Amino acid sequence: MKAVVLAAGKGTRLRPLTDDKPKGMVEVDGKPLITHCFDQLIELGADELIVVVGYMKEVIIDHYGDAYEGVPITYTHQREQNGLAHALLTVEEHIDDDFMLILGDNIFEANLQDVVRRQREDRADAAFLVEEVPWEDASRYGVCDTNQYGEITDVVEKPEDPPSNLVMTGFYTFSPAIFHACHLVQPSNRDEYEISDAIDLLIQSGRTIDAIGLDGWRIDVGYPEDRDRAEERLNEETDAADETEKTDVEDAPDTIVDS
Repeated sequence: MKAVVLAAGKGTRLRPLTDDKPKGMVEVDGKPLITHCFDQLIELGADELIVVVGYMKEVIIDHYGDAYEGVPITYTHQREQNGLAHALLTVEEHIDDDFMLILGDNIFEANLQDVVRRQREDRADAAFLVEEVPWEDASRYGVCDTNQYGEITDVVEKPEDPPSNLVMTGFYTFSPAIFHACHLVQPSNRDEYEISDAIDLLIQSGRTIDAIGLDGWRIDVGYPEDRDRAEERLNEETDAADETEKTDVEDAPDTIVDS
């Protein structure tokens, strides 16, 4: 499965961290955000990485070149920052089957494999992780409205008055049907072509859409304090893994070798 990374943004809210680099190159725990995305996508089985670049694109291209860890990279250029659906259309000619999509400013330690598995098993037109966030934060995201059965009936991008606190997290799988929906999307009240509007068109047309609850954690690195919070979580994960490894070694039985 091919994997798309959206990394064209300026990251104005991340200043001063983005004064001399694009958003995706901001380092978290010693690695650029894009590198974290690449590592996760390759672990999920990505056989090609398609990176949508824009602002200061040469910094990204010069850093990664044409491959990462042996996986080829293709770059597409979003010339104007007109929304995620607009960015996604730049990769259309490179996609002919189901694919993964990750927003290049997210750090995940979560069940991404469940989304990929659901896409393959259900042959869905879209599958994505959702999570409940504090109500006051919901307006920062694509918000999902649900019916009495818990089924998603509508998706709204950054609403002033969120219908719920269930939001999309920034990791998706799609069939090529998403491109047709992106072509139909009209500019939002933010004057952008929203990926949530494209997904909503799929929902309204009766396409198979799967939402999987987040198991684990993720951090949307939108502000400098988010970067700091992500580093703390990753360090906690590393410390916990080291402690587990140490305990396993200490608990291992002594080996007796007969001479």
